[in-house]
Amino acid sequence: MANTTFTGPVRSQNGFQSITQSATTGAVTVNSSFGKDVVLSAQSLSGAGAVNVTDAFTSLTTTGAAQALTLANGSVGEVKVITHTVDGGSAVLTPTTKIGFSTITFTAVGDTAMLIYTSAGWAIIGSKGVTIA
Repeated sequence: MANTTFTGPVRSQNGFQSITQSATTGAVTVNSSFGKDVVLSAQSLSGAGAVNVTDAFTSLTTTGAAQALTLANGSVGEVKVITHTVDGGSAVLTPTTKIGFSTITFTAVGDTAMLIYTSAGWAIIGSKGVTIA
């Protein structure tokens, strides 16, 4: 399937083997049983604003204290990964619809949240270093 572009969710019957992030570009690479890497599309967000639902990964650069981030409702089954990659302060994410939390705060490089959108809203499925309230 060389030079194939997928739209919508990509599923693997055999699962993924590992996930890595480039320190220079912020791109996320998923090593899969397809025999090739699957690279998630990435948003670069600097300062306050909207975390998009069109890219699977958001690379966050903070430029001040307690910057407000929003996240609109997604599509059921959609996975979103947000990583704080450049530290110039902190950011507070408040999704429109969420399950079991109100906000996620990013304060240091490497802070990461992984969310999935369900019929009831965004749910946290993994995190590192963030503060969940």
